[in-house]
Amino acid sequence: MSNNPRVRPLDFQPIEYEGQRMWLLRDPLELTDVQLVVAPPLAQLLVYCDGTRNIGELQSALVRDYGTPVDYNIISDALKQLDDAFLLDNQRSQDALDSLLTDYRNRPYREPALAGLSYPADPYELTSQLLSFGEADDLSKWTPWTGRGIVSPHIDYPRGGDVYSQVWQRAEFAVKQADLVIVFGTDHNGSDGSITLTTKPYATPFGVMPIDLQIVDGLAEAIGPDAFTEELHHRKEHSIELSATWLHYIGERQPTPMIPVLCGSFHGFFNGGRNPDESEKITAFIDALKELTAGKRVLAVASVDLAHVGPNFGDEFIMDASRREALVQEDELLIEAISEGDEGRFFQRIAGVKDRNRICGASSIYLLLRYLGSTQGELISYAHCPADQHDTSLVSICGVLLQ
Repeated sequence: MSNNPRVRPLDFQPIEYEGQRMWLLRDPLELTDVQLVVAPPLAQLLVYCDGTRNIGELQSALVRDYGTPVDYNIISDALKQLDDAFLLDNQRSQDALDSLLTDYRNRPYREPALAGLSYPADPYELTSQLLSFGEADDLSKWTPWTGRGIVSPHIDYPRGGDVYSQVWQRAEFAVKQADLVIVFGTDHNGSDGSITLTTKPYATPFGVMPIDLQIVDGLAEAIGPDAFTEELHHRKEHSIELSATWLHYIGERQPTPMIPVLCGSFHGFFNGGRNPDESEKITAFIDALKELTAGKRVLAVASVDLAHVGPNFGDEFIMDASRREALVQEDELLIEAISEGDEGRFFQRIAGVKDRNRICGASSIYLLLRYLGSTQGELISYAHCPADQHDTSLVSICGVLLQ
């Protein structure tokens, strides 16, 4: 263990445990399946584990915060548990990451991470589930759509199934006509401004989606050395997988090549007063993507959710009726910018409020719009999905088709 421990990027989930408010720690890269439950005072310890303090300094910081003695052994034991679970950023966890990455790259394809967990692994059971979401949908007056872009959710199917079904069924003709599909997926663990590729084709319960490695190589050259730095994120990231499964299903399991692109956070742009159109990496990526796909019938997909609001996401308020209505109005402005193909206005709508609604897909949507250029869209569906047991928190999602 390092003398100055640093915690790796983790998911913190508030939970009730034995009648007390606690925090569940989960490693999004799943170096192990160990999950730790910690009390709020020890959660504060994790905040201080940023690589700048030794154990004695961590103890002093906690004593200062709580105004009471903190046993050195408690801190030492907590750090040992974190280390045992590979949750500290050190050589031990780096070796584990390197081993997982080697294993991932040696596999013939990226295996479905959520099959059998979030949705059925059996293709016939999965087909039955996906069919059920569209049972009440009337498509009798819908004419074949030949557009170029889709905004689809990446929330789990039980909560977002109806929105998925409405947008993907209306995109059926375009899916079947496409020579190539590009999926811009939210990288929930991606570093700021990252664009991460993979050489592995994605598999679904319906089979394996081919990948065009020549295009991947060209994009990697444009992005530079960081193109594969976070490739391991593809292994467990669900955003591309959940859209790819619908793509495979709607396309009647035809092997259309798919380029999976994970898009990291835009927090640096939102909070730093910078605009992503000034990014040389983003511009080089978009220019290369346009050049490499010229002459192809390309269907581009942003696999995203919108707002994440309420106590479950750290807000001090509940999402009552008035806040829900206000959120609808804010989301409408974002969807309007998307539908008019205005990535600059879309970005400014989020940056202007410092991303207070935690839009989970801002970078993916921005890159989609930059790639499509001039476009017009139609909102197909919009919904609020509950995000806690008491329905006081929610995730907003939408489905949009872009010409």
